[in-house]
Amino acid sequence: MNLQIFGTKKCFDTKKAQRFFKERGIKFQFIDLNEKPMSKGEFNSVCAAAGGMEKLLKTDSDEYAQVKYLLPEAMTERILETPSLFRTPIVRDGKRATVGNCPEVWKQWLGG
Repeated sequence: MNLQIFGTKKCFDTKKAQRFFKERGIKFQFIDLNEKPMSKGEFNSVCAAAGGMEKLLKTDSDEYAQVKYLLPEAMTERILETPSLFRTPIVRDGKRATVGNCPEVWKQWLGG
């Protein structure tokens, strides 16, 4: 597994995801979105794996209201600059990705 967990240090669901994998002895790379923004390539990959951009974003937030009418390229740039727009954690393993706390899906990834 080449597991990455995107989130923030203060997010409880991100902490739950980290604990889930630590308890099972699975190594992962934690990326704090406040310190290192997601690259455009990572963002596109995760969007494709998660089922679209809307699944990654807090669409009920004030920040989203400010970007939802932008053209796609400008919207992507603004999203990457605004980590508070993301629903976290975003857990990625190669071409698979989940958004939010998804222990049942992660168990499937681990084979049971």
